[in-house]
Amino acid sequence: MVAKSLMRNGKPIILAISTNDGLGLNLENIGHLMPNQNIYFVPFGQDNYIAKPYSLVADLSLVPDTIQLALEGKQIQPVIVKY
Repeated sequence: MVAKSLMRNGKPIILAISTNDGLGLNLENIGHLMPNQNIYFVPFGQDNYIAKPYSLVADLSLVPDTIQLALEGKQIQPVIVKY
C-alpha cells in the first residue's frame, strides 16, 4: 500500500534486489517493475552463479549513485552488472 501511495505522488522508489530466485519465478516480477516510471533499480547481478544459479544481488555500493540519479528521473546504467 505504501508503494502505491508513493507511486501516485510521483516520488522515486529505489529497489535493491537480493533473492535466491531472481532468475527463477521472480524474474517475471522484476520484469514487470522495470519499465514502470519512478521505480529505479540499484544495479544487480549474479553473485555466485555456480552455487546459486538463480540468485541475484544488488551492488549496495551503488545505492548513493542510484538515489542521486533517481532524483533526477534517470536510471543508473548498466542495471545488470557482472560480479
